[in-house]
Amino acid sequence: MFVAPDPGRVRVRVSTRAVLGVALAVAAAELAGLSLIASITGGLAALLALFTLGDPTVRRQAVTTALLPAAGFPILALATALHELPLLRATAWLSVVFCGVYARRWGPRGQALGIFAFMMFFVTQFLHAVPAQLPELYGAVALALTASSAVRFGLWCIERRTPPPAAPAPLPGRGLARPTTRQAFQATFACGVALAAGLLISPDRWYWAVGTAWWIFVNTASRGETLVRGFRRVVGTVTGIAAGLLIAVPVGGAPAPTAALVAVCVFGIFYTATPSYSWMMFFVTVMAGLLYGLLGVLHPGLLLLRFEETAVGALGAALGVALILPVTTHTATDAWIRRALHCVHGCTTAAARRLAGEEEADPAPLAAELELLLGRVRLSLAPLVHPLSPLRARKARARQVIALLDDCAREVRGLATVAADPDASHDARLAAACRRVEAAVHALVPPATRQTKASVDSVRAPQHHPGAEAALTHLHGLERALAELDAPLRTSPRAPLVPA
Repeated sequence: MFVAPDPGRVRVRVSTRAVLGVALAVAAAELAGLSLIASITGGLAALLALFTLGDPTVRRQAVTTALLPAAGFPILALATALHELPLLRATAWLSVVFCGVYARRWGPRGQALGIFAFMMFFVTQFLHAVPAQLPELYGAVALALTASSAVRFGLWCIERRTPPPAAPAPLPGRGLARPTTRQAFQATFACGVALAAGLLISPDRWYWAVGTAWWIFVNTASRGETLVRGFRRVVGTVTGIAAGLLIAVPVGGAPAPTAALVAVCVFGIFYTATPSYSWMMFFVTVMAGLLYGLLGVLHPGLLLLRFEETAVGALGAALGVALILPVTTHTATDAWIRRALHCVHGCTTAAARRLAGEEEADPAPLAAELELLLGRVRLSLAPLVHPLSPLRARKARARQVIALLDDCAREVRGLATVAADPDASHDARLAAACRRVEAAVHALVPPATRQTKASVDSVRAPQHHPGAEAALTHLHGLERALAELDAPLRTSPRAPLVPA
């Protein structure tokens, strides 16, 4: 939370904008004379609209925002209508879970619409909304989306100057092996287990267990990732409950201090979402306690119940990934590492072509893609490098892989910078160095079909030039890092590392 880099202070700006958007949404609901339940619904809708959008362009983000009511309004009506029919309510919500996760195959828009639909069902349970309140809930959500859009796309459109990086394409697969299909079955099973266990603990607050199981499956791809995310959610919830006892309970729902503290929590949710899931859950838990205080139902026992529901939700997620179409950490990690290494090769070749005089060749986008792929590698390896992991040999191997891939990324960034310099010129030695990098990548993973066009064989090598020395330094660094990756990637995952 405190040491994670924030280039251009993007996270600070996005977090501040979120506070403004949510505050404006709640203020609009209050000025319209809507009830407290409607105002809270509007605030949560604004938060979701600002949090879930991951489209690569502002235009696509605006279209996704406009589609949110189409996903949310029918779910609000369904959830309120089934509020007093437990069996039908459970069946309907599990259907929403399946469809919401399955929709992720359509990219960021599908994910945003699926999350919004799920959370609209959750909100009705959280606030115990009934059909008579539906018109003002619709009004609150419409006002909230309008207000948050005015802030996001009008008052402070950060993405126009700093476009968000495109998320890496999901790992391929067909049928039940397709990640979205597999996770749809896993999440539905997990939420079913959480729902049943949550009802046994509390007939009134069971929905926290379902919410926990759902959110654990967001942005995970393997059994290990899901288990680590569940652990971090429990840790964040426990620390948030402790803070709630010290903060939310004494405040007791007083409007002014509650509003100020909720604003702090909103900022914290957005600021910590990327670097630390545990910290994000800390702020979510504190905010939930404050909202319960506004509703007049907060007491220490309720916070303890929140922990119990979170624990059974995490258990449901663990059972889901362990029993339903499981994908091991090794399988997911291996696939992401392969993609990262092919990206290293592609960036190297693009840089060589650029230095050879081909202005249309640009390694910068590939260097940015590599950073995102390494983020996925780190996420996939998180279970192995976790402090509580008992697998010492695999932990050491995973740490070495991360360190060496970070070295590759650093050299690639430097190479892209050199290639962008108009004074840098091609050197006859660069082609040979690029071929060695290509050979080193292919020694670790099979050649990717899409890299065929990027072969360095066609790179011209006219003469030596001093401007290429920096590029050669980065290429030699890449060679060294790729050579050192041979031991952790090509030997048994369980075998101890032997220094070269």
